[in-house]
Amino acid sequence: MFHKNMRLYNKDIKADTLSPLTLAFTGDAVFSLFIREMLVCDANRPVGELHKLSVQSVKASAQARAMREIMPMLTEKEMDVFKRGRNAHTSHTPKNQSGCDYHYATGFEALVGYLYLKDEKERLNTLLNEVIKIFGDDAGENTPK
Repeated sequence: MFHKNMRLYNKDIKADTLSPLTLAFTGDAVFSLFIREMLVCDANRPVGELHKLSVQSVKASAQARAMREIMPMLTEKEMDVFKRGRNAHTSHTPKNQSGCDYHYATGFEALVGYLYLKDEKERLNTLLNEVIKIFGDDAGENTPK
């Protein structure tokens, strides 16, 4: 059942009490869905091409770059959530990713997950649309178009 709020599963949750890795778990899915929806709305393409384009935006280096760019826009609370995610102890670093990028990406995902679970739709949309502008300004590997 869909509700007027942004969340798909409408059960009260105290996002402030969740671990940063739990927030990042949710944020990873939310950001991936956002990118996929953006790509599908942009053009009808073969699924393989959509996948390649989505991977360019959801990989750790792209998320880390986006996070660095939007940091000046963050509130004190949002910066705190990012730092908790960035500083969380993860069990591994994926291949072909720097540890710094991976930690920044985890912080970014924690922030996205936090805003999503708090049902702060307008704020989340503001930040994610800024990320898309950042990707669009880059003619290099992170351009999802």
